[in-house]
Formats: sequence, structure tokens, C-alpha cells
Amino acid sequence: MKRIICMAALVGILTGCDFKSGRIENTKELNREIKASQIKRVTNVQLVSSADEWGKKIAQIAEKALRSELEKNPDAGLAHCADLSGIPVVGALEKEYGVKVELLGTKDLKRADLHAKEREILDAYVYSAKSNAQAGDNLQQLNDTLLVYNAPLSSESVICRKCMASQDTTFAVWRLLFNKKEIIRKLDAKQLKE
Repeated sequence: MKRIICMAALVGILTGCDFKSGRIENTKELNREIKASQIKRVTNVQLVSSADEWGKKIAQIAEKALRSELEKNPDAGLAHCADLSGIPVVGALEKEYGVKVELLGTKDLKRADLHAKEREILDAYVYSAKSNAQAGDNLQQLNDTLLVYNAPLSSESVICRKCMASQDTTFAVWRLLFNKKEIIRKLDAKQLKE
């Protein structure tokens, strides 16, 4: 009789446990969230160097992904020129780094949603493209919360020729908009101490 009661109690306890709650599976995600919410002291130099490093890497990966899309399927690839988040790799980069990735051309000089400093930089890139001068990457602080990383593409690039074909000047530049809060969240506290 005792054995039956013990078995019934054990079965009752086991059926009461929720093994499918995902609690065990979410430990990796929980650990990442705990690391992101740690208090960190980040200097402006560390913030800028991280954004610069990430910008170079993201621009290279986005360029490779868009070029691949344009070569594999030219018709669908042209749609991605306007909305890069449709490319899975770029969408994953935006989520991972908390960045907005766009491809700008001369038509974007008049965009009202761009910061005045961004329009000035874009105008300088257009001028250097028209005069066949080599322009480099650029990182600017727009306000207290935003940083923008710009990386121009070569005028011989497949992306420039296909995505910006309607322009009079073959020109394109990557615009990576970083939020400082997201950069700080993504930084590893152990790396900052070094």
C-alpha cells in the first residue's frame, strides 16, 4: 500500500512539473541579456572605435551580400537596393548590432529625414565621385545618441552600376546608423578593461 501511495505521489509531482517551459533552453539568451545589462564605463574613444570597427565589418558583409543577391537574381536584387533588410544576412546584422543599414545615392541628397550633417557628408561624397577623387570611410556623431558610419562604394562596383543606374553620377555610399545605447549594450565588459 505504501508503495502505491509513493508511486502515485511521484507521478503527481512529475506531472505537475513543466518540462516544456523552455526555461533550460533560454539560459543562453538569459545569459546574453544579463551581460548586456551590466553596468559598464565606456569612454567616448571606446565607443567611437567600436562603432568604427563594426562599421567596417558590417559594410563589407552587406556589400558582399548585396553583390551576391544582384549576381544570383538580378531582378529581385534590384528590389533589395531600396530595402536591404530583405536580405537575410543584412537583417541579421541589423538585429545583432542594433544598426540601420541603408544604401544612399545622389537622389538622397534631398531626403528630409537625414540629419543636416549627413547631407553635407553625402554632398562631399558626390563631389568626390564627380571629380573622380578617392573618398574614404567616415564616422560622425550626429547628436547625443546617434553615430553614422559612411563607406563609399567604388564606381566600378556592380552595386553602383545596378542600384544607382538612374543617376547621372555612378555613386553609392553605405549608411550605417548606430544608436550609442545599443553599442554600449553590445560591448563586452571584459573587452573594455583591456
